[in-house]
Amino acid sequence: MSAHASAAPLTAAFTEAYRRAPEGVWHAPGRINVIGEHTDYNGGFVLPFALPLGVSVAAARRDDAVLEVRSLQAADAAVTVPLDGTGPDEVGRWDARERWAAYPFGVASLLRGRGAGGASLLIDSDLPQGAGLSSSAALECATALALCDLYGLDALAADRPELARLAQRAENDYAGMPCGIMDQSAALLCTAGHALMLDCRSGLSGQVPLDLPGKGLALLVVNTRARHELTGGEYAARRADCERAAALLGVEALRDVKDLGAALARLDDPVLRRRTQHVVTENHRVEAAAGLLRAGAEAELGGMLTASHLSLRDLYEVSWPEADLAVETALKAGARGGRMIGGGFGGSVIVLTAADRAARVRDAITTAYRDRGLPGPEFLDAVPSDGARRLL
Repeated sequence: MSAHASAAPLTAAFTEAYRRAPEGVWHAPGRINVIGEHTDYNGGFVLPFALPLGVSVAAARRDDAVLEVRSLQAADAAVTVPLDGTGPDEVGRWDARERWAAYPFGVASLLRGRGAGGASLLIDSDLPQGAGLSSSAALECATALALCDLYGLDALAADRPELARLAQRAENDYAGMPCGIMDQSAALLCTAGHALMLDCRSGLSGQVPLDLPGKGLALLVVNTRARHELTGGEYAARRADCERAAALLGVEALRDVKDLGAALARLDDPVLRRRTQHVVTENHRVEAAAGLLRAGAEAELGGMLTASHLSLRDLYEVSWPEADLAVETALKAGARGGRMIGGGFGGSVIVLTAADRAARVRDAITTAYRDRGLPGPEFLDAVPSDGARRLL
C-alpha cells in the first residue's frame, strides 16, 4: 500500500471531525529493543529497531495559538488548550481523561518557543495499548514532525537527534515520565532492515544490519496483555536507585563503572548492588550483541536475550509473572532465547527462535497461558522498519 493510500482514512476522518482537510499526515513507529534495558537513563547503550506499527497524526495549522487534539481511539476525549500560559504544573492537574494529551501538548508547547503555533490534530494508532512498544514516544515524534513541517522549522526537523531530545523533554516535563532518550531516538532514527546502536550519552548512533529471516530466524513479539504503565513510582524508583549508586561510587552515571567487582564491594545496600550489576552487565551485552549482528551471527543472540531477562527479573526486579511464563515456556519449546522488553511491570516479551519452530513456540506459550487461566497472548510481527516520516 502506498503512503498516500495508508493516510487516506485518517485524512477523511480529520475532514469529518474538523470540517476542513488536513495539511498533511505524519507517522512515527513503535519500537522493539533487541537488548539494553534501563541503560538509556544511565548514559549507556541500547539496540532498538522500529516496528511497522505506530502512530499517525493528521494536522492543520490554527491562527489562535491553541492546540486541539482528538484521537480515533478516544473519540469522546478531545482536548483543547492554549499553548501560551499552560505550563507543566497545570498539565499535571489535568484529569485522567485529558492526561493522554500531555504527550502531544508537551511537544507543541516546547515547539512554541521555536516558532510553531496552534494546530488541530487527529491521532490514530495501530500499536496495542499498554504493550510496552512505546506508543507515547511515537505520538510525540509524529507530532513534532507535523508541527515542524507546518511551521517551516526545517532545520529542526532535519536534526533528528535534537528533535528526539525535545520529545524526551516533553515526556519528562509534561507527562511526568522520567524516561531516557531511547524510545524517541528509535522513532526518529531507525531505518528498515537495521537495528540502531545508540550511545545514549553522546547521542552517537550507527545502523546495524538485522536480517533474521535471511538466517532462518524469527523474532516473536509476545504482548502478554499485562498492561504496561510507567508513570507510577516503580520506574522512577529504579532511576533514583541508579543515581544514588552512581553518587556513592563517584561517577556521573553507572555507565562509567569500569571495575564491577570493586564497585559492588563499595556499595553496602544490596538493592543498589543489584541495580548496578544489572546496568553494567547489560551495557556489555548490548555491545556484544551489536558485534554479533555485524558479524552475521544473529543465531548467537539467544543466550544474551535470556541473560538479560534473568538480570531484569532478579537484579533489576522489573519483570512480571506473564513475562516470566512466556520466556520459560518458549525456552522449553526450543526457542533460542527471550526476554521482557520495555520498562517492565507489564507489556511485551521478545523470543528468538528458528523460523521453522516459531509456530510450535507460539502454540506452547498460548497453551501455557490458557492452563494458568490467563488471557491469551497476542503475537506481533517484528520487522525492522523505517523511522518517522511524512505520509501525505
